[in-house]
Amino acid sequence: MMEPNGDDTMLTESHEALAREVLIHGPIGRSALGPRLGLSPASLTRLAKPLLERGLFIELDEASTGSVGRPVRPLDINPDLGDFIGLKITGDSVYAVLTNTRAVIVDERELPLLSTEPSAVIELLTTLIRDIATLAPAPLAGVGVSLGGAVDDNGRVLRAPFLGWSNVDLAAPLTEACGVEVTVENDVVALVEAERWFGAGRGRSGFSVITIGAGVGYGLVIGGESVHTREAGVGLGGHIPLDPTGPLCPEGHRGCSSALLTSVGMCAQVQGALGRPVDYDEVLTLATNADPVAVAVVDAAARGLGRLIALAANLTMQPTVVLAGDGIGLWGIADDRIRIAAAADRDPLAQPLEILVDDIGFGAWARGAAAVAIQASIARLTGAVTFP
Repeated sequence: MMEPNGDDTMLTESHEALAREVLIHGPIGRSALGPRLGLSPASLTRLAKPLLERGLFIELDEASTGSVGRPVRPLDINPDLGDFIGLKITGDSVYAVLTNTRAVIVDERELPLLSTEPSAVIELLTTLIRDIATLAPAPLAGVGVSLGGAVDDNGRVLRAPFLGWSNVDLAAPLTEACGVEVTVENDVVALVEAERWFGAGRGRSGFSVITIGAGVGYGLVIGGESVHTREAGVGLGGHIPLDPTGPLCPEGHRGCSSALLTSVGMCAQVQGALGRPVDYDEVLTLATNADPVAVAVVDAAARGLGRLIALAANLTMQPTVVLAGDGIGLWGIADDRIRIAAAADRDPLAQPLEILVDDIGFGAWARGAAAVAIQASIARLTGAVTFP
């Protein structure tokens, strides 16, 4: 972050709320900010003053609104505040992105994970962070790491089955090694935060998030805030029954979301019928080219995803659903079938479904990690005398 200019005004949660609104919705005029935060013009001016003086905010050139009165000078986040790195750990690789303050991806790369020993993973992440930091146009302001598993508030990985980890401290050694604050979060939680602040859900007060890929993830935003629970890393979306006649998942559940929707489940069905290995992209290509086995698998997945979308909307009473993840290619070839299946499980009097798609693919996971680092950077303003 930029160095403060000497103003020692104590920053509060109100300053954090203002910074968050400008970050998410800026450039934005004071007349729009006031009602969003429930602030009078005088209070808004008072809160914005130290953030302008310290360089967190900038005022853009005056613009006329077409109404009588002085032209407005919208507030925005200073683009020179810093850059962020997001890293997503899988069972066999680490995917990294460099982003600006609004989680726009500037650069990206992927490295194989040759060992899942915590010390080896920390060494690889440290090297990757240092290498990517040299590409950052602005100073590095924070790093986020996401992975499938349960993570506590201190960045300790309580459980990550795909890595064989239990009670591994990840944030502290990375922060010490890299000299920059590192935030560790469950991958679905991080992706939901990215969608809420910067992605498809931006500006919406409530929506569900469904991720498909190697697994099936689920998140929820209500009243503009993410629903946080210690069960976020348990994978509660992974075994919802969707088709009583469907295939079995490895845990013996027939027609559950993991059996129908994961890349692993879909590939297993196709390669079992063809008698040879196939990857997810080939399954989609075969289905596009009318291969009967792949078409049947994709049709079943489309119906299952449609049913899962309807379930999410019906049970949460949030008609907006965001789809994301590295398996989002399914939507690209079967969106019509997904929409039909989702509509079939909705009451005719219910509000129409709004299905939003984040088509970044695998990069969405790493961008999610960067997003929680950005959030942590803004949160550190609360009660602070100076910026970090």
